[in-house]
Amino acid sequence: MFKKLTKTRMSGWDWAFVICNTTFLILFCCVTLYPVLNTLAYSFTDGSEAILKNIHLVPRKFTTSAYEKIIFEMSGFRQGLIVTVSRTLLASVLSLAANALLAFVISRRNFLFKRSLSLFWVITMYANGGLIPSVILMTKLHLTGTFWVYIIPGLVSAFNILVLRTYMSSLPDSYEESAQLDGAGHMTIFARIISPLCKPVYATVFLFVAVYHWNSWFDAMIYNRLKPQNTTLQYELQKLLSSLTQLNPTPDSSGKVANVTTEIQVRAAATIATMLPIICLYPFLQRYFVTGLTIGGVKE
Repeated sequence: MFKKLTKTRMSGWDWAFVICNTTFLILFCCVTLYPVLNTLAYSFTDGSEAILKNIHLVPRKFTTSAYEKIIFEMSGFRQGLIVTVSRTLLASVLSLAANALLAFVISRRNFLFKRSLSLFWVITMYANGGLIPSVILMTKLHLTGTFWVYIIPGLVSAFNILVLRTYMSSLPDSYEESAQLDGAGHMTIFARIISPLCKPVYATVFLFVAVYHWNSWFDAMIYNRLKPQNTTLQYELQKLLSSLTQLNPTPDSSGKVANVTTEIQVRAAATIATMLPIICLYPFLQRYFVTGLTIGGVKE
């Protein structure tokens, strides 16, 4: 016997909640998107209009001179883009591999030291040596002034290990037991059984690591300040935002300036250029991102 599907009538309070919730979310989206759209408008606005600082959402006297300047004239920006892309891709792949292997080890029920290792990694999430010991350690390891100072120190993350371990622990033990009966070793089980089932959480961790390395600039300032060949995109943006505030041309008596590329345009174009790649990457990983965060925390 099939049950008849009946439509539930919404009460007045339900309709009020839906209307208020929708209104709040729309306003929140507008508040969130306005700074981005305003910066985008400034990046495409001619210098004579941008210097007046009365642009909102639509550019005036459309031009791409600011993007041409940061691409063709600013060598540090181009080098930073190359280093940042290389750093993000390499660090994301290596970090995902290292964290996945460690998470696989401590997620096995018969592993003797899984509680001790888990506690050891959790402690590092709340306590660390600080900046000065970290700089001394990187110097002793001869990593300062090199590209690998971006990769090796953050290769293993306690948070990412715990996320991966929780997901792997939720998988049925019957998969591993069946593979062991067929003579599969631990690496075969990890590569052919566990990893294909962990694609959602792998995508989540990959996105975590990629966003961190793409947005990182402090380590470039600390370890590679004197190495322009190892500069990063965000560090170049930070220098740009902090060093060009006093160089804006002054309007004449009529309130206009010459048709030039101003620092306001350059800063806006650099800001958009640095955030655009990671914004384009996120929609492709969003469904894995949501699944990886939720399914690992549910156990039957």
